[in-house]
Amino acid sequence: MTPPATTEIPGVSSIPAEASARPKVGFVSLGCPKNLVDSEVMMGLVHHAGAELTPSADDAEIIVVNTCSFIDSAKQESVNTIIEMVQHKQQHGGKAQRLIVAGCLVERYRDEIRKNIPEVDAVVGTGELESILAAAGLAPSGHASNSPFQILTQAQISRAPSAVAKHSTPVTERDNTTPSRPEGDARERAGRFSRAAWDGATATLPEYLYSDTTPRILSTPRASAYIKIAEGCDHPCGFCIIPQLRGKFRSRRMSSIVAEAENLIAQGVREITLIGQDTTCYGEDLGLTDGLSQLLEALAALPGLRWLRFLYAYPNKVTTRLLETIARHDNIAKYLDVPLQHASPSVLKRMKRGGTPEHFLKLIEKARAIVPGIVLRTTFIVGFPGETEADYKQLEDFIRTAEIDWLGVFTYSDEEGAAAFNLPADIKVPRRTIQSRRNKLMKLQQKISARAKAQWVGRTVDLLVEGESEETDLLWEGRTMLHAPEIDGKVFINDFGPHETLIPGTFYRAEITESHDYDVVARILE
Repeated sequence: MTPPATTEIPGVSSIPAEASARPKVGFVSLGCPKNLVDSEVMMGLVHHAGAELTPSADDAEIIVVNTCSFIDSAKQESVNTIIEMVQHKQQHGGKAQRLIVAGCLVERYRDEIRKNIPEVDAVVGTGELESILAAAGLAPSGHASNSPFQILTQAQISRAPSAVAKHSTPVTERDNTTPSRPEGDARERAGRFSRAAWDGATATLPEYLYSDTTPRILSTPRASAYIKIAEGCDHPCGFCIIPQLRGKFRSRRMSSIVAEAENLIAQGVREITLIGQDTTCYGEDLGLTDGLSQLLEALAALPGLRWLRFLYAYPNKVTTRLLETIARHDNIAKYLDVPLQHASPSVLKRMKRGGTPEHFLKLIEKARAIVPGIVLRTTFIVGFPGETEADYKQLEDFIRTAEIDWLGVFTYSDEEGAAAFNLPADIKVPRRTIQSRRNKLMKLQQKISARAKAQWVGRTVDLLVEGESEETDLLWEGRTMLHAPEIDGKVFINDFGPHETLIPGTFYRAEITESHDYDVVARILE
């Protein structure tokens, strides 16, 4: 998401409060869909407490910027947006009286934000979402014992009874007092989650989990919604600081996720995308085996749910049962998002990821065999410390062989707190080399994608119409089940068929009539 214009706060509809004396609150949500869900929860909390939500920064009395700090560019975008919102407090006649900074940047730079940007009135970390009420000066009415919703901590989640049996085939969730994964416990003892080197960071890791009874205001198009099924991460990846930012891996109760899905469907949502730092670890801390498969089975059975997908799988967690579950249900997208990060064994070892190109190719072959027509999405990182020209060539050869449908390439970002930050300076790859390698891979992928998209021409598909194109008012846009929201290519609509106009959030039958490098064009049939 790009920094917002000074007059509009993206993703927020104007939602009136019950009492007009309550303040107007505007949100700017940066970063990934997981961060977006956090913003939606905070929006729900302040609205439930009586505030009015507004999409206009000019009208907002309280502005909340939910930040990202995963890589340098995300941090810079967050800082730029904060400074932009500061101007609304400073301008003559402006209504903004309070500026709150939330999210990952707070976990990393809590004290520095307060020191260097004194216009910021309060900060809210990733594990402190309920603190948005105090930060906004609102009464925490939602915490009363007779509240229609509740905020659950990790310990409370573990003690909560499970009602999942009424939603799906019987499963057993271990009801221990401190749910965790053995891998996470071992890595915690080894210092994986330590934030001691971060000045101003609190020592306590985030433990927050929202539930189906937590207020939440959707900011996505009306037919689509994300559900965060877990929080945190236990993996040791050397390039990543998310475990320090988000805490140890912790799953939501399956009964809570199913209940939330039912609530969303009742509101008109027809497409649900499951997210988490690693969705394929879902339920391991609750004693489940193949927990994601069990969850998908339970959700696929819900009446009214037309499309269901999950993002962010870990390569060695993609099981045969998971693939068979995808294949078995028509409303589960034939779509697998599995970030591989690299294809050179030596680079993967330094990344603390493991794996080989042979292993990854076997996984891809297996997925395509069990789920005919499956679309694969992955991401790679180029320029990780120690990456040689031979390592890069191995990655290039892998991409050429695998022919992955949707592919992104990130340039390595040297993040303080990540294990790779402390690798010797003489093995750090020059920025110019990193960018050159990325450009070459994206040029290669462009050709692969163009060939793949050409095969779409003539297909008849179900299309979820999203509205007028942002690129031109002569076209509309939509997505098929094989397009995840926001991150994949687009389907442009240039012919409405029998319709005078189209209704955003509605499904239509369409035919693909032409293709481009990453996008396709369709005409509506019915």
